[in-house]
Amino acid sequence: MMSRRLTAQATRLLTTRTNQSSQLPECEHQGPEYVGPSYEQILKTRQAHLTPNLLAHFKKPLVIHAGHMQWLYDHEGRRYLDMFGGIVTVSVGHCHPKVNKALSDQIAKLWHTTNIYMHPKIHEYAEKLVAKMPGNLKTVCFVNSGSEANDLAMLLARLHTGNQDILTFRNAYHGMSPYTMGLTAHSSWRYPLPGVNSGIVHVMNPDPYRGLWGGSACRDSPIQTHRTCNCASPADECQAGLAYYKELEEVFKYSLPRGKVAAMFAESIQGVGGTVQYPRGYLKRAAALVRANGGLFVADEVQTGFGRTGEHFWGFEAHDYQPDIVTMAKGIGNGFPLAAVVTTPEIASCLNKALHFNTFGGNPMASAVGMSVLEVIEEEQLQSNCRNVGTYFLKCLNELQQRHDVIGDVRGKGLMIGVELVADREKKTPLPMPHVLEIWEKCKDLGVLFGRGGLDGNVLNIYPPLCISLDDVKFTTNVLESILDRYINKRQRSWRYITDR
Repeated sequence: MMSRRLTAQATRLLTTRTNQSSQLPECEHQGPEYVGPSYEQILKTRQAHLTPNLLAHFKKPLVIHAGHMQWLYDHEGRRYLDMFGGIVTVSVGHCHPKVNKALSDQIAKLWHTTNIYMHPKIHEYAEKLVAKMPGNLKTVCFVNSGSEANDLAMLLARLHTGNQDILTFRNAYHGMSPYTMGLTAHSSWRYPLPGVNSGIVHVMNPDPYRGLWGGSACRDSPIQTHRTCNCASPADECQAGLAYYKELEEVFKYSLPRGKVAAMFAESIQGVGGTVQYPRGYLKRAAALVRANGGLFVADEVQTGFGRTGEHFWGFEAHDYQPDIVTMAKGIGNGFPLAAVVTTPEIASCLNKALHFNTFGGNPMASAVGMSVLEVIEEEQLQSNCRNVGTYFLKCLNELQQRHDVIGDVRGKGLMIGVELVADREKKTPLPMPHVLEIWEKCKDLGVLFGRGGLDGNVLNIYPPLCISLDDVKFTTNVLESILDRYINKRQRSWRYITDR
């Protein structure tokens, strides 16, 4: 009798939460009516004429035809809260009016010349962009994607130092060009091609949650792991960070030519790898070690740049070191194909050893968009919004974790957030893929679009446009909790069934 009463109470609570989460926050913008090929025709064309590596999300893939700020609209008129930002690419908001106008105005004047002729926009933009950089990082080369940017950074490091070996972390993602595929250390993103790993050394990933060492004060985040350590406070030297650093020293002692390293690459927070943060102080020590061995340190800000982490404009600033090369893409153009490599004049001068050219890099349209994105971030105080809304978001998710043991870890900073789903919190066993997909799909059905990351695909990556509000966070956490309630309720019923049998 008691069991039935508790089940009824749980059902009422679930119904209440589902009703609370079913109403999307208000939006004055009305999505335009869809005009285009039928859903069936799109599927047919995709299967017949697009390469098979284009894998769509969800059992029934969405056809998204319009966007406005944090909202996306499908072909049937449904509105979705975009909590993935086109894979952390939409920074200031879908179709932001000011960015739209900047592009429209430029299109009416000049699209393309290549840089054999001078046009004003690239020069105006270069000045604005390098003004955001510390120290002597004052020379920029514009390209079109993150892979291109990291590709060029590899070239610069090898040319400038005269060395070949480049280090990167296991679990890192730095691109999928034939050159950068070697940097990327996920088996799921690597083709079996000869030479991909030439001169690349993958080192232990300093992950405080899943790695060998971690503690309760390792991460630069409002939320820490449940692991314990001997560090009394965040002000203490991080013992986990020191242990990982000693492992890095071992690589230099045994696996690299002494004093002959070209570079080390590091994302400030690993994105594709599942929003993984490093122990405090690790990157600063690693950068010093690399430089002592003749190399350069490259900060991959493709996902963490442009205020996304809230406290700083660049993710590397939270690690208290200055890189030699910074690569950036994605949020730099709010979805427009734009990327850049920023370095010192001395390092950039090595490109004079031969001709180097990028047809579309820094074109008038991209430069106009890039400038307007910088202006919007400042005018609308989006970095501050990232810090405030992101911190609130993390705390809400942490409260959710206390109520649901399927959440193994909540981590991140600003609006770069990861929620790791597990089958066993103590063992950190990844939640099996069918269960992850069920939760992910149901969130979509209630109007929230998450990404997924991590080697096992069990991390909900939450990287929304920087303009989201507290109401959006409340709605998202209500949706996630209602789905987790359903999932747990369903799982308990299946366990009872097994037990009864």
